[in-house]
Amino acid sequence: MDGSPPQVGVRGKSVIVLGVEKKSTAKLQEARTVRKIVPLDSRICVAFAGLTADARVLLSKARRECQSYRLTVEDAPSVEYVTRYLAGVQQKYTQSGGVRPFGISTLVVGFDADGTGRLFQTDPSGTFSEWSANAIGRHSKTVVEYLEKSQPAAMEAANAASSDEAAKEEYVKLVVRSLLEVVESSAKNIEVAIVTKDKGLQLLSETDVEAVVVAVEDEKKAAEEAKKGKGRSGSTTRGSRPSAPAAEPDASA
Repeated sequence: MDGSPPQVGVRGKSVIVLGVEKKSTAKLQEARTVRKIVPLDSRICVAFAGLTADARVLLSKARRECQSYRLTVEDAPSVEYVTRYLAGVQQKYTQSGGVRPFGISTLVVGFDADGTGRLFQTDPSGTFSEWSANAIGRHSKTVVEYLEKSQPAAMEAANAASSDEAAKEEYVKLVVRSLLEVVESSAKNIEVAIVTKDKGLQLLSETDVEAVVVAVEDEKKAAEEAKKGKGRSGSTTRGSRPSAPAAEPDASA
């Protein structure tokens, strides 16, 4: 779904962060009714790129399957089970008569009963795969390339963090930085959601997102200034002329 707004997912040990580019809404439109991140179960949610109407139908099927699973098994479904169901429905619609394929790709994230975080991606053909970080939608290749370069350092910083809250901030910053590679720098254009085992899905307020965007921009400016400072000091060192050697004393003196 290359024409849809980009969606980013990053998985940590105790938190999973989703970020999406928000589409502009009319002044009289309720922004809460235009969501690209939706819950499926208490600890499972989906970010999708593609046709919203198709997503509504497909995700309604997934919600009913989650409820049926709980009623039958008396336990919460795993993230992989929900992903397999979504991919199975998508694949079925590629070969059935009188229907067309679902025009969406999804990032399915959540926590299993043992507390393990999972992040899967599905596409319209019905294939799915698991990732530690991934992006779908427009400019997803650019975002994935940025994640490949930046995720190891972010994970190292998160693992070295003194608390789960500090680790969560590192992953939120990574998601925002990756979106800012392809999205205009403004909290009005970005939506961020946090998924934890205890609290499930939580959407960050626009004020919280704005604070993260400002912090990321400040870090970027500081890094650029430091780079310029090193460049100036290096050019000064290269441009300085060597001093003339000291005159040798006269041997006849």
